[in-house]
Amino acid sequence: MFATPTAPGLRWRGITPPLALTDYKVIAFDMDSTLISIETLDEMADLMGKKAQVAALTEAAMRGDIVDYKRSLRDRVALLAGMPEAALDVVYEERLRINPGAETLIAACKAAGLTCLLVTGGFTCFTDRLRARLGLDDVRANVLEVEGGRLTGRLVPQAWGDICDGEEKRRKLVEVCASLGVGPARAIAVGDGANDLPMMRVAGLSVGYRAKPAVRSEVSVAIDEGGLDRLLELFTRD
Repeated sequence: MFATPTAPGLRWRGITPPLALTDYKVIAFDMDSTLISIETLDEMADLMGKKAQVAALTEAAMRGDIVDYKRSLRDRVALLAGMPEAALDVVYEERLRINPGAETLIAACKAAGLTCLLVTGGFTCFTDRLRARLGLDDVRANVLEVEGGRLTGRLVPQAWGDICDGEEKRRKLVEVCASLGVGPARAIAVGDGANDLPMMRVAGLSVGYRAKPAVRSEVSVAIDEGGLDRLLELFTRD
């Protein structure tokens, strides 16, 4: 059962606040519907007149109804074949919004010495800009293939693998922790969808931000109302 503090919309289990932020060394964020308010792939599809079709697949994947996430992602990206590369700027500049409290939480984590990681099934055309904008330390994301100024509907394989799915999120989190000489128990994982569960299950603290039921049933902290900075309510304040 979740415990509930005085303020509504923030619940936890298996932990005893106040916690110390300095006990952790890494915080890993999902991007779509966690760090930002939109599903970027759905908004890209909207510009192609295909949002309903793509959004239905996205929602099913995030709920955990689709077992083969990689195939689901490939199928959705394939529907974007022919999209002008310039449309990606439209999504970033006109539709993408940082979720409330994200910058406050990241600033607090950086001040406490945590490495801030972004791991997503989304795309580098957005994560590269978010990394610079938010001062994130590392990113793992997918790369859209572009030829002649248009999306091909395919992803570009990377040295680490073909697609950043839930297992790759977990692997990247473990890798970053190992590079710092700590285990994943010293990490915080923040997400909302089923493909975040693998990294959440190895992290010392798992945080669901307005999460899908499959995620909410497993996380140690659920933020159902307010911004991402609600997480800081569980930590001591210097």
